[in-house]
Amino acid sequence: MTRRHGDAEARGHGDITASPRPRVPASTNPVRTFCAIELSPAIRSRIQQHIERLRAALPESQASWARVENIHLTLKFFGDVQQKNIARIAKAAARAVDNFSSFQISISGTGAFPKINQPRVLWIGVDDNGSNLAELQKRFEKECASEGFPKEGRTFRPHLTIARTRKAEGARALAELNQKLGFESMSLTVNELVVFRSELSSKGSKYTVLSRHKLSDEL
Repeated sequence: MTRRHGDAEARGHGDITASPRPRVPASTNPVRTFCAIELSPAIRSRIQQHIERLRAALPESQASWARVENIHLTLKFFGDVQQKNIARIAKAAARAVDNFSSFQISISGTGAFPKINQPRVLWIGVDDNGSNLAELQKRFEKECASEGFPKEGRTFRPHLTIARTRKAEGARALAELNQKLGFESMSLTVNELVVFRSELSSKGSKYTVLSRHKLSDEL
């Protein structure tokens, strides 16, 4: 893994007080929160094309399709978090990126969870070149645990969810086509962690950035 050591505080990574303050909503209600890596416009455009091909080929298949602007590479989903604790997530993210250089991963391949013949989730894959992504996620989990947030019970399996099947009828054909089409590899530079607020409504999820945390700019 590539890391750059030196005066992290001078770069604004080691000094938590220098990190952007999270945009805590005015409401007193708990905030659905997650931390993720954003995708590039080029990758989002290709994903949109992939989704459109699937939907055009099998229009009768019933699935809840992700809005491409809402697709992120999620590192940790917190669920409902009290507003007073949002700052602790930001602090954990700031420490996780401290002295951690930017790196590249590949968006490639397709599949389904839990398995292709009984799919509930359709996904596009993530190739963690050099295991830097896994290391960053591990560091973030550790820092979150030190702030009182429990660690995930499941192994981290990076992927991009593009759809959730609503009925078994037609789901297998959809998953098989998703796998057959594949997704030609595209490179993504990981240079920041983003803490998001998620709001659910009848029109779908709305995501709002609460804080951003830059990795070192040296690849």
